[in-house]
Amino acid sequence: MAAALSRREFAGGALAAGLLSTSGCSGGQAAYDAALADMTRPLGDAPDVQDLVRYATLAASGHNTQPWKFASRDNGIDIRPDFKRRTAVVDSDDHHLFASLGCAAENLSLAARARGMSGDAGFDADPDGGVHLDLKPGAREEIELFVAIPVRQCSRAGYNGKPVPPDVMKRLEAAAGTSGVDPVFLTDRKAAEDILSLVIAGNSRQMDDPAFVTELKTWIRYNASEASEKRDGLYGASSGNPTLPGWLGSIMFDLTFSKDAENKKYAEHIRSSSGIVVFVAKTNDREGWIAAGRAYQRFALQATVDGLKHAFINQAVEVPEMRRELQALLSLGERRPNLVVRFGYGPAMPKSLRRRAGDVILS
Repeated sequence: MAAALSRREFAGGALAAGLLSTSGCSGGQAAYDAALADMTRPLGDAPDVQDLVRYATLAASGHNTQPWKFASRDNGIDIRPDFKRRTAVVDSDDHHLFASLGCAAENLSLAARARGMSGDAGFDADPDGGVHLDLKPGAREEIELFVAIPVRQCSRAGYNGKPVPPDVMKRLEAAAGTSGVDPVFLTDRKAAEDILSLVIAGNSRQMDDPAFVTELKTWIRYNASEASEKRDGLYGASSGNPTLPGWLGSIMFDLTFSKDAENKKYAEHIRSSSGIVVFVAKTNDREGWIAAGRAYQRFALQATVDGLKHAFINQAVEVPEMRRELQALLSLGERRPNLVVRFGYGPAMPKSLRRRAGDVILS
């Protein structure tokens, strides 16, 4: 009888088989490339609602779930939560969901202003509400942050550790300190290690929860075909993982996705970053969460303008115990730290796709 394959030997053989099975197959990549070109094409000079919404959806969202719906009205667009796309395990109180609405609102406001509309956004206090945005005639303001919208991405990679120049830091601080949000910038090594300890503690608790792992796995797209078909979720290549057939990707995920490996990766990523910023809204409610999302989005766009990469390290706020420790570490009192982001100089990665505007606009 042949000897049983070890876990490592099986993983290596499965990977080789997967790479062989995908070699020479360009249909999925062609579909991905077409979808990417479509979603990032320049905004028209006189955009309709679909074109404006397309720019709004280029915003960040947890697990790239895109938990939003758009409704057109006279002289405006409403952005509403799509609770069917909530991630109940990692985001049990829908904090990230509403922060994502804020990200989309900031993109939409910038796009509207760039095309001569007011772009004023406000919180909708209705139980299922989100953000309402006015599109009345206004001054045309095509600023650098608008130009960065189709370029911005979360780059889940190691950076080079190079310090950010003071003038760039000032621009980042100004961009992040909007919408009534206080950003806390941390650029010294001691602060980075303190945040790292919370990220590792939070990640370890999440990884020990089978429900968290199952939820995360449902949003992973293992290859270009899956990414272009779903147009949501986390494209594996965007995190530096090899593209694999879905069946093999699922097996490889179970074999290789481990607490130790993830913690090691986060340690390398945080230690290679130039700094960390924590976004703290004035209030711990949906309005505050949306404000945090808007402030993050402006920061992310400014970082893009200045040639910086960034990525979320939200394990430090997703687990309540870690969030309380971060509150104490930053002397925030009862104010909630909303989002935690590392930034620095690093490589661009393949993008996760967005759904078509027609799929997220209510009829």
